[in-house]
Amino acid sequence: MNRSRSCKTTESLGNKRPNSPSDLTLTPPGPSHQHYLREISTMPTFIARRTFLAAAAATVAASTLASCSSPASGSHRILSTDPLVAKRETRRHWNGNTTAAQLVAAQFMTSVAEKSISTWGYNGALVAPTLRATAGDKLKVSVTNSLTEATSIHWHGVALQNAADGVPGLTQQAVKPGAEFAYEFRTATPGTYWYHSHVEMQRARGLFGALVIDDPQEPLSYDREWVVVLDDWLDGFGGTPDSVLAALSAGMGMSGMKMDSSSPLLMNSTSAYLGGDAGDVKIPVHLMNGRSTIEPETFAAKPGDRIRLRIINAAGDTAYRIGIPGQQMLLTHADGFPTTPESVDAVVLGMGERIDALVTVKEGTSALLSLPEGKAGNAVGYISTGPASMPPLSALPTQLTGVVTDGGRLKADASVLLPETAVDRTHQVNLTGSMAKYSWGINGRSFDMKNPFAGAFEVRSGERVRVVVTNSTTMWHPLHLHGHSFQLANGGARKDTVIVRPKQRVTFEFDADNPGQWLTHCHNAYHAARGMMGVFSYVS
Repeated sequence: MNRSRSCKTTESLGNKRPNSPSDLTLTPPGPSHQHYLREISTMPTFIARRTFLAAAAATVAASTLASCSSPASGSHRILSTDPLVAKRETRRHWNGNTTAAQLVAAQFMTSVAEKSISTWGYNGALVAPTLRATAGDKLKVSVTNSLTEATSIHWHGVALQNAADGVPGLTQQAVKPGAEFAYEFRTATPGTYWYHSHVEMQRARGLFGALVIDDPQEPLSYDREWVVVLDDWLDGFGGTPDSVLAALSAGMGMSGMKMDSSSPLLMNSTSAYLGGDAGDVKIPVHLMNGRSTIEPETFAAKPGDRIRLRIINAAGDTAYRIGIPGQQMLLTHADGFPTTPESVDAVVLGMGERIDALVTVKEGTSALLSLPEGKAGNAVGYISTGPASMPPLSALPTQLTGVVTDGGRLKADASVLLPETAVDRTHQVNLTGSMAKYSWGINGRSFDMKNPFAGAFEVRSGERVRVVVTNSTTMWHPLHLHGHSFQLANGGARKDTVIVRPKQRVTFEFDADNPGQWLTHCHNAYHAARGMMGVFSYVS
């Protein structure tokens, strides 16, 4: 990357789409990466609990928020309702197709680890529909809110028009109970994405699902594709995500805190890979595609099949290390963008991150194993070529070692490197706060949706923006940027979410080519709810 000019402050067969009843198949040019094909062919076969919701529901229009904090003198903020946002959307590729789906957010009864619980989700299922479209489609998703609270949907990782980003109080009004809302945007870039509620702790229940944007000129060759969604589940097991947040908010360093076996708080959870404390919350059950180890999913295949795995970490407080014991995976994409292919024994995903990998099926039964970093338990699915019995849980390894990496340590494929250009603006993003008072922030400020532009990181359209993220805390944070992908320094991967370890620094750049108001935040749901959020604010 160049020096700055100035520093202003489930399954589908082959490449076909799934026809499982649990999937919503959406109807189709987007970018193709021929350089990537040549290379890989050589490889082996929110916010402050109820106050946030109240503020969002009370917001009458995004334009009202502009008065909360004025931009630099002589400038104005480009809000989601600005004509520039709609104009930018018309410049995204559209193939003429509009694909549609319907989601209903509601409370329902289900079973987790053989325990009957009441929780929230989409379309009455713990495993939300996998939405699929082809790059170039216009995607229209109608959402009905049958909850007793307001809600919204954020399309995680998608560079879309600001009005569809799904952040109540910033880009839209929250969808009130009983109301409907239609999200509509063009899907310009293929990749593995996901969608989830962006209100309070709703995502930590079951309001999330996978979003796959297919490449009409797919360069990878594979026989089958499996979407794998990982999650840490606690709703209905002695509490709710809201009750856990309330317990955390009392502070983890207060004398006299109740820390017996019934406490949801987790102390002394460590991960050398993540650089220290691994998480704050005890997790009763870890899930893979909504299933615990009691009722694991079986992925059927034939010996020699080449499988594309699309792995998503939808958890609230847990990083996962995933691999197939005794077999390597070939990593091909991070957060939807192709990377220089790398063979590994396991890969670590922070909350919000996605990894695509290729594996070749061996005869018999193999475990696709997911281990929570620094926490107890596991989740597993089985790859089976026949009626062979599953190995007992006691036979599963408790560690995945060997070559282990994460998306933040991969290199971008040459086809998706940002073009060389000088940096116009640099922003310093300091992750601050502590577990003692359980108060988190950015640059010493806990985010307040009533004044979202306080401390905003202002940018102008057309700029190359460098972001230097310094983690001043003793906790790791998966930092996510809405509405853009960024490239990590020194030819690193193109991503939208990256692990920032304690007392370490991560530098990335992005092109300011998508006007609007864009949230950036830690994707630990509890850290975000306690203030580790900010706004990248386009001004003109």
